[in-house]
Amino acid sequence: MTVYFIGAGPGDSELITVKGQRLIRSCPVLLYAGSLVPPAVLEGHRAEQVVNTAELHLGEIVRLLAEAHARGQDVARVHSGDPSLYGAIGEQIRELRALDIPFEIIPGVTATAACAALLEAELTLPDVAQTVILTRYGHNSPMPAGEALGALASHGTTMAIHLGVQHLAAIVAELLPHYGADCPIAVVHRASWPDQDWVRGTLADIEDKVRAKGFRRTALILVGRVLGAEDFAASALYHADTQHLFRT
Repeated sequence: MTVYFIGAGPGDSELITVKGQRLIRSCPVLLYAGSLVPPAVLEGHRAEQVVNTAELHLGEIVRLLAEAHARGQDVARVHSGDPSLYGAIGEQIRELRALDIPFEIIPGVTATAACAALLEAELTLPDVAQTVILTRYGHNSPMPAGEALGALASHGTTMAIHLGVQHLAAIVAELLPHYGADCPIAVVHRASWPDQDWVRGTLADIEDKVRAKGFRRTALILVGRVLGAEDFAASALYHADTQHLFRT
């Protein structure tokens, strides 16, 4: 048997890979993070056992995986977004390795990608930003050395900040010295869900705009000059004078 860690995407039930959907519909055991995975993602499943793991702790989840392993049943372990980013799969994988239980990771669409699509933005533009930093705001638990928000912001490139909308004022204060008050910023609430909403602004006015919207959780912050940029160089790849293997 195999435990499949499946990225269900950011919310839209169609933003899942063909492979992920096939496994959800074929595995006899289905464990899903019910607080973040929409029910529509599970449509068409034929699982004998379906468990919402939002109410379980790690030990209980691992016990269910071990029991499925003993029965020789594949498990679809469904997480939101892409399981490699803030998916809490690392601790599960550590337990599975200790128990010698096979597993496989099926990638998913990230919340950052969904937000960029919603904002009609390319997060990497020539002469503007060629790097994207995905991070979170370290409030409840400290960030590793060198990963404080101010240190990351010093690069001045595109940044996606998870789990921080409740601390937006502190985040803006750390970003301002590096990006400037006129830097574009967007806060997206529940990207790709039916009730998605968002607001765009600058570091100077975003706090008032988010306060008016009432966003308090399940929101992603995107900041950087790529948002709304118009004055940037065209890609060399598609330049008429560029020659490469497929175009001479």
